[in-house]
Amino acid sequence: MRDVREALMAGRTSDGKPVLRPLSPHLQVYRPQITSVLSIMHRGSGIWLGFGTILLVWWLVALAGGAGAFAAVQRFLGSWFGMLLLFLWTAALMFHFSNGMRHLAWDAGAGFEKPTYHASGWTVVAAAALLTVLLWVIGLALG
Repeated sequence: MRDVREALMAGRTSDGKPVLRPLSPHLQVYRPQITSVLSIMHRGSGIWLGFGTILLVWWLVALAGGAGAFAAVQRFLGSWFGMLLLFLWTAALMFHFSNGMRHLAWDAGAGFEKPTYHASGWTVVAAAALLTVLLWVIGLALG
């Protein structure tokens, strides 16, 4: 064998004859599908929720730290960059929540048919977008 890749492909048939098995193709070969894209986005939204939680903790610590510290955090969160971070955190939360509901349905054994998982996938995207915008509209209106 010339290299590790070839060694990984080496195998034997059920009667013991040596054969070269194909390796599973990588992401470049597969066409993105709604389930794979949403799975990757679910992981990404979970990571972003961790960063957003750091913002929340910073805000709570500043609240306990006094008027000066709280005003500084409020200034940052009220800036365009802070608002962008809060918007992305809200979007991640709404996506993670919506996709979590989809996973709960799957855990119950429902929604594995191709038309159903396509429809539920696009429903997750629409629900996350709608909930994010709705929350921001209500939040900004109540000021």
